[in-house]
Amino acid sequence: MGTESASVDITEPLILDPDNEEEGKKEYLTEPVPEWKEQITNRGLVVSAVLGCLFCIITHKLNLTVGIIPSLNIAAGLLGFFFVKTWTSFLSKMGVFMKPFTRQENTVIQTCVVACYGLAFSGGFGSSLIAMDQRTYELIGPDYPGNRAEDVKNPGLGWMMGFTFVVGFLGLFSLVPLRKVMVLDYKLTYPSGTATAMLINSFHTKSGAELAGNQVRQLGKYLSFSFFWSCFKWFFSGVGDSCGFDNFPSFGLTLYKNTFYFDFSPTYVGCGLICPHIVNCSVLLGAIISWGFMWPFVSKHAGDWYPADLGNNDFKGLYGYKVFISIAIILGDGIYNLLKIILITVREMWRTSSNQNNLPLVTEVLDGGSSHVQLEQKKRDEIFLKDSIPTWFAASGYVGLAAISIATIPIIFPPLKWYLVLCSYIIAPALAFCNSYGCGLTDWSLASTYGKIGLFIIASVVGQNGGVIAGVASCAVMMSIVATAADLMQDFKTGYLTLSSAKSMFVSQLIGTAMGCVIAPLTFWMFWTAFDIGSPDGPYKAPYAVIFREMAILGVEGFSELPKYCLEMCAGFFVAALVINLLRDMIPKKFSQYIPIPMAMAVPFYNGAYFAVDMFIGTVILFVWEKLNRKEAEDYAGAVASGLICGDGIWTIPSAVLSILRVNPPICMYFGPSASS
Repeated sequence: MGTESASVDITEPLILDPDNEEEGKKEYLTEPVPEWKEQITNRGLVVSAVLGCLFCIITHKLNLTVGIIPSLNIAAGLLGFFFVKTWTSFLSKMGVFMKPFTRQENTVIQTCVVACYGLAFSGGFGSSLIAMDQRTYELIGPDYPGNRAEDVKNPGLGWMMGFTFVVGFLGLFSLVPLRKVMVLDYKLTYPSGTATAMLINSFHTKSGAELAGNQVRQLGKYLSFSFFWSCFKWFFSGVGDSCGFDNFPSFGLTLYKNTFYFDFSPTYVGCGLICPHIVNCSVLLGAIISWGFMWPFVSKHAGDWYPADLGNNDFKGLYGYKVFISIAIILGDGIYNLLKIILITVREMWRTSSNQNNLPLVTEVLDGGSSHVQLEQKKRDEIFLKDSIPTWFAASGYVGLAAISIATIPIIFPPLKWYLVLCSYIIAPALAFCNSYGCGLTDWSLASTYGKIGLFIIASVVGQNGGVIAGVASCAVMMSIVATAADLMQDFKTGYLTLSSAKSMFVSQLIGTAMGCVIAPLTFWMFWTAFDIGSPDGPYKAPYAVIFREMAILGVEGFSELPKYCLEMCAGFFVAALVINLLRDMIPKKFSQYIPIPMAMAVPFYNGAYFAVDMFIGTVILFVWEKLNRKEAEDYAGAVASGLICGDGIWTIPSAVLSILRVNPPICMYFGPSASS
């Protein structure tokens, strides 16, 4: 997710084939493993590029609308399997011999796709990079203290590509020498990486391939439905901002004014199917607290707490409460989880070192089952260590890329001086290690939290003369490094469990990142050219642009111009986020599983309640489905959700083309109060 991902419980060893476990284990141990170069194929790279484009579009769309991005790893693995299997089956029927499709090739495709679309999030396209643009500057207001006209840099395809190329690869080189320590010595779980490996391993067994085929059919069916539904909706969406199904007052006009309505979005319903129930319920609770109670209450005090004649987007009015309280919750949640991950990391490292210093003197005789598990582990260890990546190569790669970056970034962002970039790169490997280690234990990547901390520090150091640009740019740099490093370790874990070479994993990450450096800016440019990005009344509000720019201004100016009682409310919500997280960790799990997640609650405070309604409908569908047939829900919910999200994402391309060509929808379906008699 674009916030922080929910943890997944995984146990080892892998369940290879539930219907015929012994045969599956035998197949797993005896199958030949291709050389690392054979695991990276031309057909795999073509499929990766196609899926990379699709997933970058989906990520940008979610980033620019609600800021919540579910994990698409399973969809990447499933679609990669589908495309290559379809292609090989077709050519086999034509009499053309094709190399068999292996689990290693499937893993490489998934890794490549995740590396590609990961840059669409961690590169800051929906947050820090557009926090610099003219629209965001004007939204905050030219008269707002610390918001200077000089601190404006509009998106440009050239400089964005250059920026992603100079920062996108650093995270890959920062932790490569520690892959054995993280995966083999510390035996970190990396729940998402392990879950992806289990999925890919299951595809490449007889019963698993049959299930995968059924999943693909479900994905294709709901992808088609989602695409044609989005196309149908377009015809009624008119030219204005209040037309069509996206503005359907499902619960009446009064609630519609407070953004409570179902907007028939397949993407958000799909997110509701993928995200855990507690995330969806947290989002809805946040919407009810903010748009159901807080904002109507604050609005009643217009003229007392703030001037009554202010515009909807004036920071001295209601808009200021929305933005700053969102920031307070996000920071409270982020800081708590950062401290928690650091404590867990220190404790686990100390425990591991203690265990290594107190090795047992007597080795027990292993039974048949245990020896089989040992054989599996031995084979995985041998393959993982076989194709090593030299430490000198990783170190020289990091130093070389850092040198290029230190010379280049001040040209792109003049206020971010070379010595500030150098300091960032000196501490980045340590932060990347903390993030990767914490992610291995809990499945929570805190890349955005590290980015925000860098933003505040750099903005305050640079000060009024360019601190805003320097702060948000440093945020993008830090996010990219620590997010990429965590993704790499996740993929090393996936590769380890699917008998894939560490070298093929690293090379596929490099290729995927290179694809992302081109595809992520290009797909973002499509959105930027076709749609009104950043408009608070349009579909692509880019909520994090305003939030990140305000954070940088706070770092420079402090709390100088907040509306009445806003600072007190922010402090209250900041403390509430800390307390809620503490309660989630302190009380027994049977109760804590029902306590909401503050980070998820924060998103609708600024955005509105409409997407919370959509996601909650998704979670209700999944809940009922699980009650009726849990096995079917577990097998197919991810495929159905991926189809809904991907279909809507594909429609974005023709929609953008029509917008660029200035072809408007023919009908505006509008809802208003009935005329009084």
